[in-house]
Amino acid sequence: MDKSSDTLYETSLKRPEDSLDVVHLTHLTTLESIYHLRLGFASLASKPHTSKLFFWLMWLVTFWSLIITWIYGHTFVVEANNFEKIKWQSWVVPRYNIQYMLHWPREAINSMIGRAILDAEMRGVKGEEFNRNGELYIRRYPKLKLNLVDGSSLVVAVVLNSIPKGTTQVLLKGNLTKVAYAIANTLCERDIKVATLYKDEYEKLKLKLTNKSTSNLILSTSYAQKTWLVGDGCTEDEQLNASKGTFFIPFSQFPPKKMRKDCFYHSTPAMITPKSFSNIHSCENWLSRRVMSAWRIAGILHGLEEWNVHECGDKMFDIQEIWQASLRHGFRPLTMPA
Repeated sequence: MDKSSDTLYETSLKRPEDSLDVVHLTHLTTLESIYHLRLGFASLASKPHTSKLFFWLMWLVTFWSLIITWIYGHTFVVEANNFEKIKWQSWVVPRYNIQYMLHWPREAINSMIGRAILDAEMRGVKGEEFNRNGELYIRRYPKLKLNLVDGSSLVVAVVLNSIPKGTTQVLLKGNLTKVAYAIANTLCERDIKVATLYKDEYEKLKLKLTNKSTSNLILSTSYAQKTWLVGDGCTEDEQLNASKGTFFIPFSQFPPKKMRKDCFYHSTPAMITPKSFSNIHSCENWLSRRVMSAWRIAGILHGLEEWNVHECGDKMFDIQEIWQASLRHGFRPLTMPA
């Protein structure tokens, strides 16, 4: 930890600023995503994110936005809301998804996120929701009073409740993440068969399951399952092997490319916000207006319920409890599009 961060942390213990309860910490995704911020074009921000031809005509502006965000080393506020008893803001880390994948800028990005966490602490934030694993920052700042929430428990709950009733078997496709393991374990415990196509994935999943549920994990030799749970890493070619009428339900933040017109694609994990949720004028990435990702909602729920726990690293909050809390506060499930 550098001296400036250390000094900021000590200051945060002494000097409160404008009070906040929850901060959602996110980052830019594709190069075009900067135009969908409320600070960009309001007309674009009010619609779901899709690639448009005129973005390519603005490549010079996009290139300079990449340079500026690379140089700019501080988070900035893009949204402020009040909901029930909490004050909530969205802060953007000025880095694109591709920059997170590079190794050499990683420490600079981690330092920027660390400063944002300490700034949130200084402003009295009780919970901070963000899209990256927060265990690093708990170790780096062991005296933190705010709680870091990655939202994984609500993501799992939303996916589980998106599976069509009567489903007896699902195919799990994509990278095995904390969320994927939790989904597989819960389904197996509910006596729903979870199939995987690759031996190495099967062995990894088996190690994470409870003893009583391993019998419901199967190594499949076909793509016959009608419900696919898909994450990053599910390829376009694999989609082409699905049978007609298959339901694709994502468990990752990025939706799969829709390769099949004869299949059904669910939204990425998200819920409809209550009507009392004010100041929602922009769309979150590719989601519709007034639809919010489960990752963001989880941080809000932790603030509303005053759950004094971290949810990051290997830690996951109770799936059923956070699902019931979301319904109790007026969030509604999305239905599968026809």
